[in-house]
Amino acid sequence: MRLVIQRVKEASVVVADELVAAIGPGYLVLVGVTHDDDAAKADWLARKVASLRLFEDDQGLTNLSLADVGGEVLAVSQFTLYANARKGRRPSFAAAARPEVAEPLFQRFLTSLQKEGVSVQTGVFGAHMHVALINDGPVTLIIER
Repeated sequence: MRLVIQRVKEASVVVADELVAAIGPGYLVLVGVTHDDDAAKADWLARKVASLRLFEDDQGLTNLSLADVGGEVLAVSQFTLYANARKGRRPSFAAAARPEVAEPLFQRFLTSLQKEGVSVQTGVFGAHMHVALINDGPVTLIIER
């Protein structure tokens, strides 16, 4: 699994002109699933996201976690994180897991985050989404497992 984590002031997802999710301060997490991913990887990544310290303390150091600041997660499934654009002009998405594999693992990631005490919002799996965010910092990490 591959995650792109952005610390945000706010983020939202709109599908078919309808707001389906919105958060205040927290993380926008784009989630990509590949063929050899499993529940253990989803659980590990959820624990990692919940425990990351990406928020600044009084001294300006990134010492605070989501729990410390009352932050939320907006998670969005994004198969394009496994795009390969090395050849030609049209990316290949062969490394991305098929929806019947990716969706249960994405759901497992969400459930594991919630078990870690994180408030989670999500986009709509497989839908065409408009994702808006105000990146705070900017702070952006890529984490793989």
